[in-house]
Amino acid sequence: MPLDFTKHFVAVSTDFKLRKNISSSWKVTVKLMNGRVILDHDWATYAAVHQIKIGYMVTFKLLTPDTLKVIIFDDEGIEVVNKCGKHDEAFAAKD
Repeated sequence: MPLDFTKHFVAVSTDFKLRKNISSSWKVTVKLMNGRVILDHDWATYAAVHQIKIGYMVTFKLLTPDTLKVIIFDDEGIEVVNKCGKHDEAFAAKD
């Protein structure tokens, strides 16, 4: 994420909820590392469950001070729409 994005955060090293749709959210940690903003704790699992692949573009919109809306586009620029069935069943504890 661009470092300028942090001006919208209450704190950089904090937990955020990623929201892809109304019914599901996922907690990740956003932190500063080597002058860059990174998604840390549980991001890799989120990316696997939502099938984010190399070449995909992921956009984030700040909804509240601790919630980011996630929109995923495939390598052809088409929005990836998937239900969070795997998320709901396998990772219910993450909500």
